[in-house]
Amino acid sequence: MQREAIQSAPQAAAYNAHFRPFNGHPGRYSLYDVIYTCPETGGLLEVHHDIDALRTKSPDAWKALIDSRAGRTVWPYGSGVWAMREWVVPDLRDENVVSMFEGNSNLFWADRLGQQLGVPDLWIKLCGNSHTGSFKDLGMTVLVSVVKQMMADGSPVRAVACASTGDTSAALAAYAAYAGIPAIIFLPAGKVSTAQLVQPIANGAHVLALDTDFDGCMRIVQEVTQDKQIYLANSMNSLRIEGQKTVGIEIVRQFDWQVPDWIVIPVGNLGNISALYKGFKLLMDLGIITKMPRLAAAQAERANPFYLSYLDDFSEKVHVPAGQTLASAIQIGDPVSYEKAAKAVQLSNGIVEQASEHELANAAAKADLTGMYCDPHTGVALAVLEKLVARGEIKPDDRTVVISTAHGLKFTQFKVDYHDGALNSVESQYANPPIYLPADVKAVKEAIARRLPD
Repeated sequence: MQREAIQSAPQAAAYNAHFRPFNGHPGRYSLYDVIYTCPETGGLLEVHHDIDALRTKSPDAWKALIDSRAGRTVWPYGSGVWAMREWVVPDLRDENVVSMFEGNSNLFWADRLGQQLGVPDLWIKLCGNSHTGSFKDLGMTVLVSVVKQMMADGSPVRAVACASTGDTSAALAAYAAYAGIPAIIFLPAGKVSTAQLVQPIANGAHVLALDTDFDGCMRIVQEVTQDKQIYLANSMNSLRIEGQKTVGIEIVRQFDWQVPDWIVIPVGNLGNISALYKGFKLLMDLGIITKMPRLAAAQAERANPFYLSYLDDFSEKVHVPAGQTLASAIQIGDPVSYEKAAKAVQLSNGIVEQASEHELANAAAKADLTGMYCDPHTGVALAVLEKLVARGEIKPDDRTVVISTAHGLKFTQFKVDYHDGALNSVESQYANPPIYLPADVKAVKEAIARRLPD
């Protein structure tokens, strides 16, 4: 992107945003304070924007402005996140934006798969087509940019830290490295893929592999970040949500500012579905859209606390020991963003559903046969999609978007084991192992003849 444009890029200082308690408790805190929860109640915070100020620009003017920026080369607007800077962190100075052209990911029309499933207007938002291979880049560009400004203005922060099941650590490590900020990563030992483990290592982060699960890592990082010199980068930090909410806005923009009927998204710590709702709610508040899509949260059956809470109408938060699942990034038994996610499902007339290991693996493989390359978490969402179509929740003429949260190349071993028939609890219905043959033309022709349709 053209950094020469940095001096001429207009600032968004006419607008403002601050932290406030999500549960309605009074309080107002600067986005540049080291604070993650309400000091009085311990509840989550949210970033609150001055909607009245934003409404001084008309819906059509906002649409024209965002359309004129996205994907261009003027710094920092080419980013899918910073094209919407007034809606994210309006007073961030240009020189502190830490961006690697995140967002602008392909909205893929899954024509063949949609026809097979009975929902032809099916689209896959390929968030894995991003710098570090997952949607976590959208939140991390915001968080690391704010930290850079905090440090420039004399904050005691010296490093950023997160607990992760893989994708968060990759995004934090890359953006911190780009900004020149030390990163500390807490991973559950043996519970992330090799590709996910090596990403923060390659970017120079301090990687600590702990003998626990994600929830255990989360407890430790929360204690460590009580020291205000180490800044917490997990999704309980509402700055992450501000970046991640732009995926929903981007989907609407890619549909020429029309709203899909359904969005299906795999969930674990629940920040992503909370962010989706927040993005759509902003568009509603600004008069840019007039309806909310229905949100479907997809959980792995072995790590399904949100699904269990949904079955009881969210009367209380359910905690479970997260069982081992192929969808390792959502192997979480005590999700941080429960309150926000429950509200998102309720106010969007949404649904929570689960998928078994067998269902998620075969759903991913089925989609791969139509040209995709699905990670297991997208497999969870696709398996849930099949269930919702089969029972008539999603109608044949509903425009439906599935959020693919990460790139399948991060989970190569999952693919290999599936096609080798080596996954526990999975019968590989679409296994396609290689055929080993001698270097003999006759044998090759016979093998081809057996495989090609008559």
